[in-house]
Amino acid sequence: MAKPGMIIDTDLHPVPIHERVAEYLDEPWRSRYLRGDRGAGHPNYFNPNGVMRADSVTADGRRIEKHPETMATHFLDVYDIDYAVLNPMEVMEHCVSPDAHYSAAALSAVNTFFVEEWLPVDERYLASITIAFSNIELAVQEIHRLGDHPRVVQVLMASGSPFPLGHSYFHPLYEAASQYNLPLAIHPGLEGVGIAGSGGTAGFVANYLEWHTLLATSYMTQLVSLVVEGVFQKFPTLKFVFVEGGVAWLPAMMWRLDKNWKSLRATTPWLTRRPSEIIEEHFMLTTQPIEEPDDNRHFRQVLEMFKAEKMLMFSSDYPHWDGDTPDFAMRQLDSDLRDAVMYRNALEVYGLEVGQYAV
Repeated sequence: MAKPGMIIDTDLHPVPIHERVAEYLDEPWRSRYLRGDRGAGHPNYFNPNGVMRADSVTADGRRIEKHPETMATHFLDVYDIDYAVLNPMEVMEHCVSPDAHYSAAALSAVNTFFVEEWLPVDERYLASITIAFSNIELAVQEIHRLGDHPRVVQVLMASGSPFPLGHSYFHPLYEAASQYNLPLAIHPGLEGVGIAGSGGTAGFVANYLEWHTLLATSYMTQLVSLVVEGVFQKFPTLKFVFVEGGVAWLPAMMWRLDKNWKSLRATTPWLTRRPSEIIEEHFMLTTQPIEEPDDNRHFRQVLEMFKAEKMLMFSSDYPHWDGDTPDFAMRQLDSDLRDAVMYRNALEVYGLEVGQYAV
């Protein structure tokens, strides 16, 4: 299968080297970070098989995701990827920790680590600003600190939150992101942890299989909240990127929301047009984990039920256990969708130009 004009991976997972991150922290935070303090409320649901691919290791035993050179050589080069958005792992517990000042400091150090130690190594890397929910003022400060960096392309948050993201508590984040024209990405992993709500809308689920299967329910909740509570009337240029939330649930949710809105407009007088129209303008989805029915025609029919040509972007999730390579993702798409999904939509969302940074 021929490569499209470009490939932009919207979800690549590096892991920071803790000793190096600690160098960007002052005491007393530095010592806590070095001792492995990952924020109050950790851990998350446990995957008995591990989250990282076992083969993400170089011949000399180094983990590929821990080094910008190995990630570039063993993944970007192998699949001829033009850009990759870095969404750091093993740090997101801080997003929902109630220990606000320590977590904000830790995430700020992580952000600086990737900006200073990954971006200069390879011009294909693009960075996210990871922020915590427990102190919105500190999160806003972090957006202002890095928001105008030319290779910082989004603000990264957890999909688990203390209450749904349409709430006015979060609006200062949206105002700050809008000032820099940065989309806000939400990534799964923290439902039921720290100050985040439970890992299922009916309450706490029992294990990783349940949590992982039900990830889409967090995204449904966040989408409906953001639309119904009028976030995009207040911030008309804002976009959200739903990373690793699945795809097939979206059409049914838009149909249901439109139908209910017609009868219940009095509850949301600020919504003056169909919710589905707002969703099409302000939300992006990523391909991984792409649904895999026995008959792939059924999945392609789902892509016809919403504006996938405008709303869907490729993501590998490398090196996670359930990641998808570019060639696998392209096989799931009709030919008329491939260029849009593999790079065109990401170029627009992240404000990139062809050949702007790529080597």
